[in-house]
Amino acid sequence: MVHVLSIWFLVAAFSGAGLVNAIGTSGTRSDFARWGYPRWWGIVTGGLEISSAVLIALPVSRIVGVALGAVIIAAAVFTVLRHRDHAHLAPLSVFVTLIAVAAISS
Repeated sequence: MVHVLSIWFLVAAFSGAGLVNAIGTSGTRSDFARWGYPRWWGIVTGGLEISSAVLIALPVSRIVGVALGAVIIAAAVFTVLRHRDHAHLAPLSVFVTLIAVAAISS
């Protein structure tokens, strides 16, 4: 049960984050600009997050999706730590926890 819940929370979380990043709200665009990324970087990040959600949702590609998601979140954690933008660590810690639970319980 924990495994199934962690998988579907990951799918929902990566889908939501991917949509927000791909659409590019003003807050998201200003965050990416402050971190030194080009304007299109949010679209790439959102696309990768949505791809990860789709891969996680499909049992045959779940391991690849979780690995892609882990890489995305590791890059995000590195970025916010490098820029001392600690306000973003709380939501990222939720992703880290869900990825760890999904990996451990599978």
